[in-house]
Amino acid sequence: MNQVPLQRCSYGPYSRAMIRICKEESFHQRQGYDIMMKLVKGTDAQKEMAQDALNRWWWPSLMMFGPSDADSVHSAQSMAWGIKQDSNDDLRQKFVDQTVPQADYLGLKVPDPDVKWNEAKGHYDFGEVDWNEFYEVLKGNGPCNAERMAARQNAWNDGKWFRDGLMAHARKREARKMAAE
Repeated sequence: MNQVPLQRCSYGPYSRAMIRICKEESFHQRQGYDIMMKLVKGTDAQKEMAQDALNRWWWPSLMMFGPSDADSVHSAQSMAWGIKQDSNDDLRQKFVDQTVPQADYLGLKVPDPDVKWNEAKGHYDFGEVDWNEFYEVLKGNGPCNAERMAARQNAWNDGKWFRDGLMAHARKREARKMAAE
């Protein structure tokens, strides 16, 4: 996707950060396409892996652009201030328009029965995103949330010895500093 508008927003710190971020995301997009290309040219099991990945990530990918413009709390204001150059719905449409031909080229089937080219609009039509699923994920009820939270809790607990060591070191330094004064 063309990411230059992200670099031309009105908020300077965001605009400058987007230069590096867009380069990195462009790399990820190319890397992902390259991996899918290798999978579809591989064994039947690898082709199934590619189709399975598309099946699992199609709808979450459409959700990542945020809620529809009609339901987006901040999108209109961000557009008016020039922070955003494209609306959520416009970005989602661009994504679909670029991704569907790529999937076709790779011999993969987009897991949306409503996807079809609309000659009059010059864009692909596509099905409605399940925004209930989106909002459930935001509330912490996503399919992997319990695992993710358990991993974070374990990491916090496993790092206790290190935090304790840092605090002991800080107390020791403070005591030395106080003694020297």
